[in-house]
Amino acid sequence: MSVKIWHAIGLMSGTSLDGVDLVYVKFWFDNRYHFEILKADTLKYSDSWKNELKSAFIKKPDELHNLSLKYGLFLGELINDFISKNKVVALDFIASHGHTIFHKPEQGFTLQIGDGNQIAKLTKHKVVCDFRWQDVQLGGQGAPLVPIGDALLFSNYDYCLNLGGFSNCSFDDKGTRIAYDICPVNIVLNYLANKLDLDYDDRGSLAKTGIINNVLLNELNALPFYQQLAPKSLGFEFVVNQIFPLLNKYNLPIIDLLRTYTEHIAQQLAQNLRAHKSVLVTGGGAYNQFLIKRFKELSHCELTLPPSDIIEFKEALIFAFLGLLRLENKVNCLKSVTGASKDHSSGKIF
Repeated sequence: MSVKIWHAIGLMSGTSLDGVDLVYVKFWFDNRYHFEILKADTLKYSDSWKNELKSAFIKKPDELHNLSLKYGLFLGELINDFISKNKVVALDFIASHGHTIFHKPEQGFTLQIGDGNQIAKLTKHKVVCDFRWQDVQLGGQGAPLVPIGDALLFSNYDYCLNLGGFSNCSFDDKGTRIAYDICPVNIVLNYLANKLDLDYDDRGSLAKTGIINNVLLNELNALPFYQQLAPKSLGFEFVVNQIFPLLNKYNLPIIDLLRTYTEHIAQQLAQNLRAHKSVLVTGGGAYNQFLIKRFKELSHCELTLPPSDIIEFKEALIFAFLGLLRLENKVNCLKSVTGASKDHSSGKIF
């Protein structure tokens, strides 16, 4: 039997604004899908891009349209530089998540900027993007989308846990894939670290020295989102409207806020993942040793931290995989995960 092979570049820009993750990956299929990450890189945002993306959610529709075009050109240039630097020759397509500005599925809309037509024109390659919109139109959350990749590429773990701007988990329940967002992670921890002129709390070393404020911790844990049943997903608006006001309400040292919020994350993770299960942990939060320690102590799960290229680039890898499934016209959005009216193949092709 002949083995089918594809080469792709996947792009992911997370809500924590660490930068754009790019991964060059080889996929092949012989009764099941396999992958090999060939090259990967994270390209940091300039201060001007960080500020523009942070403030984008207050822009008017025509300003957002222009920003999407501009950001698409920016991504196209990043991809061309990545291709040149890594001497990429074989390339079947590019799959771009874009950058999320709005995510309000309960109101029927979601917006990821980064115009796919601009990327395609600049790179002269086929582009798949805008993966979330169709799912929202079908009544779904438009998120999380990674679980189909978890199911087909990482099925040997009980749970796949991503600790990025937000945490989300994915698992199999009697043959049905279930997944949802758990709580904000790096988007809040980095916000607090920024107040100390740091990009992030390295390994959780600052949080480790702080003192838990139990009143704040109880308020965080009592937020209504945590009592909602899946499918459910989070956006930046939740953080701005509900998390930041709580943190700002208390006149606490930053290290105590870091300690309290880290405990909040660990408790939410432990409540959502059944004890004594195998867990693949990826995303930038996997490097937060103090958070991982607290989660392990509370959950008693067997945690696996894979090689760094998977920790850092799993989401970009899986968006490349979503692009592959879209081009093959295969399901890449699961109704059991998002709550959409049906399974479907999502993504616009340029």
